[in-house]
Amino acid sequence: MSRFRMYPTPAQAEQMLTHCAHARYVWNLAVEQHSHWRRGRKSAPGFAEQCRQLTEARRENGWLGAGNVDVQQQALKDFAKAKNARFVSGFGEPTWRKKFRHEGFRVIGADRVPEYSEDGSPKLNAKTGKQVMGRSVVVQKLNRRWAQVKVPGCGWVRFRLGAKGKGAGLPAAKTFRVTFRNGQWHIAFAVIPKPIDAPGTGEVIGIDRGVTITAALSDGRKLNCPQLTVKERAQIRKHQRRAARAPKSSDRKTAEYAKVAKLKAREANRRKDWCEKTSTMLARSYDVVRFEKLNIKNMTRSAKGTLAEPGKNVRQKAGLNRGILAQGWGLLRRRTEHKAPGRVEDVPAPFTSVRCSACGWIEKKSRKSQAEFVCVSCGFTCNADENAAMNVAAGQGGIPRPRRSAGAGGVTAATGRSSAREPQPTWVGIPLF
Repeated sequence: MSRFRMYPTPAQAEQMLTHCAHARYVWNLAVEQHSHWRRGRKSAPGFAEQCRQLTEARRENGWLGAGNVDVQQQALKDFAKAKNARFVSGFGEPTWRKKFRHEGFRVIGADRVPEYSEDGSPKLNAKTGKQVMGRSVVVQKLNRRWAQVKVPGCGWVRFRLGAKGKGAGLPAAKTFRVTFRNGQWHIAFAVIPKPIDAPGTGEVIGIDRGVTITAALSDGRKLNCPQLTVKERAQIRKHQRRAARAPKSSDRKTAEYAKVAKLKAREANRRKDWCEKTSTMLARSYDVVRFEKLNIKNMTRSAKGTLAEPGKNVRQKAGLNRGILAQGWGLLRRRTEHKAPGRVEDVPAPFTSVRCSACGWIEKKSRKSQAEFVCVSCGFTCNADENAAMNVAAGQGGIPRPRRSAGAGGVTAATGRSSAREPQPTWVGIPLF
């Protein structure tokens, strides 16, 4: 999906905020309709029935009738798609949209263009035999840096092209989505990019993800996701203190929190940009990309517990969760899979950090520190993250006993008893043999 920064005029921004309000209002009405359904009742209305009800509501409600009908119908269509995909999308049931948090709307193209099949032949209507005409977004390129798109009720709205758009053509899309967050407008064209072809060298790369080093590659490179600078973090703390001292629900408190949100949005943009560039590099340079399989959702779960059983080290765990989420582990893995489909593999994470990549011996004592790995069996010395990345590249992980056949060559015997033992049976009064 191609995403660009928009720069509307004040009048255009006001009209687009009205579109956001209409889309959010219609979406919440659909959520309320479906929330009343119970077993044994009549099924909730579908997309076609909701469009008919929307026409009646526009006649009775002047504020809703003054809006654009395409924007409101697209909100209902988005709800219908989310409802149908609730079991496979990972997001579950569609929920309420809130003001200042879910500001956006989708627009279908107003231009009509003929559609063609994959072999280049024109698509024909089965009944009439006429050429099938599809939708297309009305967009124009002004120069190598700027372009404009036609938004209903707003006219031409300018947006800035990225590095790819300076030398390439504009994206040919049927729909686009406009979003507003942290004082910035963005437009995203619904275009499915083509996957990146493999280089054909047969090279395999392993990636170990961490907090100190975001991505350690098995070839020795260490990549770090950009974070906020020391000065920017100091500014966040300053604005948070001012917001805490401001009166409740005051304009000054809102303004200070808006400044904090703007700085955090800058950090998120840097993280997304880094993930996009890194995933493109991985897809272009290697035939197979292997990640250690991490359950990030469980790793970043809160430790505060319940009122009856409060958690321990809650503040320390919260800091670790923030550090993990700031690295963009999931986004890097997801975007690499999108750009290199079928060439991304997951390796079980257990024992990849305590396994020697030279001899294959598993020993917890080999991990001397966060950055130092010294094998107690063969004496192999390496950076701990790089050693784990080499294990991931070899596909070694999740095996609780030492491997006698080495990952990089040779056979070794243990010099001491390994601390990685199999689970032992517990005597409960029943013969085990």
